Amino acid sequence: MVKMNVPQHVAIIMDGNGRWAQQRGLPRIAGHRAGMNNLQTIAQTASDLGIKALSVYAFSTENWTRPSKEVRFLMNLPIDFFGTFMPRLMKNQTRVTITGDLTTLPSKTRQVCERAIDQTRNNTGLILNFAFNYGARKDLLQAIRHLGQDYQSQGKDWSDLDEATFSQYLQTAQLGFLQNPDLLIRTSGEERLSNFYLWELAYAELVFSSEYWPDYSPANLKRDLEIFNHRQRRFGGLEQTEK
Repeated sequence: MVKMNVPQHVAIIMDGNGRWAQQRGLPRIAGHRAGMNNLQTIAQTASDLGIKALSVYAFSTENWTRPSKEVRFLMNLPIDFFGTFMPRLMKNQTRVTITGDLTTLPSKTRQVCERAIDQTRNNTGLILNFAFNYGARKDLLQAIRHLGQDYQSQGKDWSDLDEATFSQYLQTAQLGFLQNPDLLIRTSGEERLSNFYLWELAYAELVFSSEYWPDYSPANLKRDLEIFNHRQRRFGGLEQTEK
């Protein structure tokens, strides 16, 4: 039996919560709650499989345009998630990181997120990275502004700027060598990036799964990892046999 080549960093766009609920005659927020519970299951599976980082798109900068009742519920999800699962995260040595603008969140949501980061800072297991109030275009613009300020104030030569230097100005720089996902999974059958890690996903393998996120199971994750395992990642080059 061939050993599975497990990606070090998997990113997931957890899509389809609302449609999952509507198919069952439930309010959309019921789907978000089911999705929250499923995240812990998938995170545990990812950890068991040896994945080092799991990034999940939890709330985008565009999601503020949703109905206010739904937005309020989504702002409370981190409070519920960490309130429910923090003991398990600590037991599993899971480290929580967040990319996104925490400053504009409701104060209680921000405090809970910051506390989760602080509590798990020294954990050595899976990195569970939330993209929360995150938008890639905003992150890229912010990186350019900060980089420009530094280069101007320090008199640096713009001709020396390279990809590695620019990457350090992105919010995902906190993930170190795991900054760029190897695999992106999007559930619910939609096939787009939706302003998620546009720089970091440049050479990621993409898998689009038909299951709505609350139905996405450990077996589905293993199936998608098998798909990844059969991809040839050439990063713009050629395999030896193709030369």
